[in-house]
Amino acid sequence: MSLRPLISIVDDDESVRESLPDLLTELGFTAQAFSSAEAFLESGDLNQTRCLILDIAMPSMSGPDLQRELTLRKHAIPIIFITAHSDENVRTLLLGKGAVECLFKPFSETSLLAAISVSLQVN
Repeated sequence: MSLRPLISIVDDDESVRESLPDLLTELGFTAQAFSSAEAFLESGDLNQTRCLILDIAMPSMSGPDLQRELTLRKHAIPIIFITAHSDENVRTLLLGKGAVECLFKPFSETSLLAAISVSLQVN
């Protein structure tokens, strides 16, 4: 069992699923990437995830849909939403529904690390 916090990434963009885990590993975390919300829900990583980096717009189950499902299942995982669509209204709405942060792609390593730090304090 790893002592490094597990950060799960759910994004349908393959480039994000390939690059973000490498960056998080370099920063000292354990990272696991999933191509869909359903794949994350079916994984064995749900209970070990300390922070969830979640794309907003995905086919089938969206990021906000997954957030609602986790709430229904009583899984209180801190969520950092990521999106390619810069919309402050959506950001405000997601933060109001309990997200720790909503970052617009491309985001900086510094802003991601700051959001993860907040997430790990919440959890």
